Amino acid sequence: MNNNYSNMTMYNPQDEQSYIENILRLNRGKQVEVYMSFADSIEWKDRVFRGIIEQSGKDHIILSDPNTGNWYLLLLIYVNYIKFDERINTSEAFYPNGQ
Repeated sequence: MNNNYSNMTMYNPQDEQSYIENILRLNRGKQVEVYMSFADSIEWKDRVFRGIIEQSGKDHIILSDPNTGNWYLLLLIYVNYIKFDERINTSEAFYPNGQ
């Protein structure tokens, strides 16, 4: 049997990474507003966290707020969206041809 796989890319689960995580890492040091919703909470239903991106991982983002001195560890599962005050840096690996 002659199978021609020369033009196919083999899937490697180790190559797969969170796009959000990588975009946040590329924008470390930028001021953002993180809009979050906590469906099961009456007191904290919707919240906005403002601060500088310090670090990010597959499931979290760490912000520091220079105005208050507070640091936040926020779980990405609760994030609705993130607002940047300046252009968002992205990687050509994720968005080839300027897409």
